[in-house]
Amino acid sequence: MAETTGAGAAPKRGFLKALEIDTRLLGMIGAFIAVCLVFNLMTDGRFLTARNIFNLTIQTVSVAIMATGMVFVIVTRHIDLSVGSLLATCSAVMAMMQTRWLPDMLGLEIGHPLLPWLSILSGLAVGGAIGAFNGWLVGYLTIPAFIVTLGGLLVWRNVAWYMTSGQTIGPLDPTYVAFGGINGTLGPAASWVVGLAATAVGVFALVSARRAKVGHGQPVKPLWAEVVLAALIAAAILGFVAILNAYDIPSARLARIFEARGETMPEGYTEGYGIPYSVLLLIFIAIVMTVTAQRTRLGRYIFATGGNPDAAELSGINTRLLTVKIFAIMGVLCALAGMVASARLANHSNDIGTLDELRVIAAAVIGGTALSGGIGTIYGAILGALIMQSLQSGMAMVGVDAPFQNIVVGAVLVLAVLIDIIYRKRTGAS
Repeated sequence: MAETTGAGAAPKRGFLKALEIDTRLLGMIGAFIAVCLVFNLMTDGRFLTARNIFNLTIQTVSVAIMATGMVFVIVTRHIDLSVGSLLATCSAVMAMMQTRWLPDMLGLEIGHPLLPWLSILSGLAVGGAIGAFNGWLVGYLTIPAFIVTLGGLLVWRNVAWYMTSGQTIGPLDPTYVAFGGINGTLGPAASWVVGLAATAVGVFALVSARRAKVGHGQPVKPLWAEVVLAALIAAAILGFVAILNAYDIPSARLARIFEARGETMPEGYTEGYGIPYSVLLLIFIAIVMTVTAQRTRLGRYIFATGGNPDAAELSGINTRLLTVKIFAIMGVLCALAGMVASARLANHSNDIGTLDELRVIAAAVIGGTALSGGIGTIYGAILGALIMQSLQSGMAMVGVDAPFQNIVVGAVLVLAVLIDIIYRKRTGAS
């Protein structure tokens, strides 16, 4: 019988077991660190600079946003091959709303305060409607999701092309462009405030969870393990903020900012970018999706259906309506990703989102989402997207040709699935 340290205390365990950190998550973090260190050596220290980490972060956002939704799709044993094309359609709608449709219908020109928000709402409505339509075809007409979304891959990419006549649409509204990353950041001071607030929330969540377990007489981690976890959370959040703040705005751009305000920039003045708005959006989406997965009836239904669809239906879950909801969520997330992607480019281009469907699926699978259904995490998908982008960015910096980059990414995807299969067999996971 394991020795305990008192009422409600957990048995004495090893360091990692005491922390109760998912070993798969540890493996992914280790893989990410290894990738970063290898490319940092190969690029003579350029990969882990503040500038590259900042760029890597904003480049990951659009794929990571869609990957959070792909977790729900794959968990319920479906697939969505149309996300890249749907992103392009939503991006085209938002771009056309800003540059042609709203100016022609309502006389709202670039710079009008309502223009970006009406455009974004239009894109979200279109994305949600198309996603719900896909879900209806899958759930109620029982057409396999692979076929529905494969057709969508071809249909929506070309719908976007016809809406724009194949042209690049821009320039876009400055408020809209701020969601792309480098053109919209909090600045150092506000970033520190957000970082400290996030750290406080994370520590409070740990304390609250411990109190709840003690109140219900459940085993808890040793106090030292809680302190270590709190320290790791604080170090990760504040370290991330420090890195983003360390990337300085170029002096020429700073001078233009001061000039636009009618001021003269002091000699030797420097200022960091801070946290991009797009990263804040991703964090918000990650929190909402995680709460949905873990704390809501919808989340329980999603994972129950993925674990055993027949049993879920017999238990009273409307699996057909659930499918519509999941694909509608995926459509809204594609619209948000399209907003971030086009804002980062400051225009809508004909090839936006090309091959994103493969990157999104790969991110979810590398992040531990089981293709057999029933298993997946939001944070895993985001980390998978970050690993994917790190591989591509690192290979680009080293000078690897684009075809070979895709070969490596494909090999990594297959390897990740193989490792996941081996892990589940050894741990007895379903």
